[in-house]
Amino acid sequence: MAQEIHFEIFKRVGAKGGWSMHDVSSSRDAALKVAEELMKAEKATGVKVIKETYNPETGDYLSLKIYEDGHTKMKVDKAAEDVPHAIPCFQPDDLYSYHARSTIARLLTDFLARNRWTVTELIHRADALEKLEATGTQFQHAIQKVAVAQAATTTTPVSQIVKSLNELATKSIHRVYRDDREKRFPVVTPGKFGALATKLAETPGPGAAYVLNGAIANHLRPAKAWDEKLALLLKLMPELPAEGKGRDLLLASIDQIAAEMLNGSAALHELIGEHENLGEALAAMVRLFSGNQAAANQGMTLLAQHFKADELSEARTAVANRILAEMKSVKRLSHLGVTHELMLLRQIANSLVLAQGKYLSHEDIIAAFTLRSKRLVAHEAIGNLLSDAKDVDEKIERLLSVEENIIGAENKRQLTTFLMPILQSNAFDAHFLQAKTPPLTRMQRLAELQARVRRSGFQDKERREISDLFDKTASEIDEKGKVLETIDSRAATNVERAQTLLRLFASNSITEGRLSAKAREIILGCLARPGFLTGYVAQQMRPGMKPDADAAMKELMATLNKAGITSETGLKNIAA
Repeated sequence: MAQEIHFEIFKRVGAKGGWSMHDVSSSRDAALKVAEELMKAEKATGVKVIKETYNPETGDYLSLKIYEDGHTKMKVDKAAEDVPHAIPCFQPDDLYSYHARSTIARLLTDFLARNRWTVTELIHRADALEKLEATGTQFQHAIQKVAVAQAATTTTPVSQIVKSLNELATKSIHRVYRDDREKRFPVVTPGKFGALATKLAETPGPGAAYVLNGAIANHLRPAKAWDEKLALLLKLMPELPAEGKGRDLLLASIDQIAAEMLNGSAALHELIGEHENLGEALAAMVRLFSGNQAAANQGMTLLAQHFKADELSEARTAVANRILAEMKSVKRLSHLGVTHELMLLRQIANSLVLAQGKYLSHEDIIAAFTLRSKRLVAHEAIGNLLSDAKDVDEKIERLLSVEENIIGAENKRQLTTFLMPILQSNAFDAHFLQAKTPPLTRMQRLAELQARVRRSGFQDKERREISDLFDKTASEIDEKGKVLETIDSRAATNVERAQTLLRLFASNSITEGRLSAKAREIILGCLARPGFLTGYVAQQMRPGMKPDADAAMKELMATLNKAGITSETGLKNIAA
């Protein structure tokens, strides 16, 4: 499968401002041009362009800075940029902490993915460590990256930190070699792990988790695929002791190793299976997180069952983090266009809202969707969305559909920068003012579009401006086509005239603003003419029924309210 490449343009505003993403492009030249224009227009004090290469086999991105410029360029050592935060380690046991294992996972992602190993397996198996040492450059490169990160926060020379880390790593590796030779990691048959965990938990000393993890690593050794390994691991769950420290010890080990699998992009990619696009893959992850994954493979079926029972919190958190990370990534949800992406985004959003809770907070979900929305209102994305629209009406329709499916005030504001030029264009005037379709039909369409804008999430100022443009055009259509004037002159009675206009309001055919004010003025004029109420009551009568003025008045007031005329104003103007 071909690797996907895109270019992210970042800008910095102010001498000490942080980097923020400005735009995304699939073209290197276009990205560089945008960055250069930002500097020329003095819209940023610094810019940089990052090339992101997506590896479909691991699910990870390779980042490479290809351009940077700025008036106040921060002096950062190239080797120290974007390196993982280092946690100082002083003794072998420190390498088994949560933070150390997370660092190892980031530094050795490709190595672990190629061999289908978790970090726990790597640091507890002599054969795995021998293979890592044999890579030579990869092992040393990982140590050097940690050393550079540590050196950035201390005055200790990098060479000295490298030496210390090499000594620490060597001690840790030799410790595992020695324990393997002395058979300290027991070979345990299925059904005996619960007893082993209980025995180790009751043994004095800090090495219980170390020995148990070594035994589990040996147990998983025969597995060749991630699903097979996950199934072997989760089949240990029924062996959990009913209570006590032994249960806590075994559960923590199972949860930790499962989380390491799910944290790895390659493992999770293989576990959830092939999907047509990222959107479908994300939907599968959300179903897994919710415990509703219908999977053919055994490991994922077992995992979904435990998630549904709210077990394996660390593993479930790993899936939640992966969902958020993929939502924040630049990779498209679908290659079928922005419209399909919006559909997938709405489906995922609906599922995530139901899944939010202690593992997925509302704030994290909002932040992820806001960032994803930012990708969808980038110039390239909107350009592709509008490229094949047949007319301005369809362009407006597509942009309003985007608005209904994205979140974030700034994203909504960005969308108006595409919408306003269309509404102010000659093509817009030509489409609505000079079209051959009936004037009332065009007025109804403008009223429909305005109603969507009025209930949209656009900022108040933009919402008023857009609504006014729709109303202004509808008023011009009315003046040119004499729509309201024709209704006023052709109606036989005042009652008929008022009811015709009220029906236009009820069918959302009148835009709010100039046009609605004009229509309400005509209606109030009809109400004020002598005999209106008598005629209205008579018209509401059905054959064989007695006149009911109260019921007719109540119905009239309700209809007037829908047209934006208050009961007080209506009663004040009605003539008997």
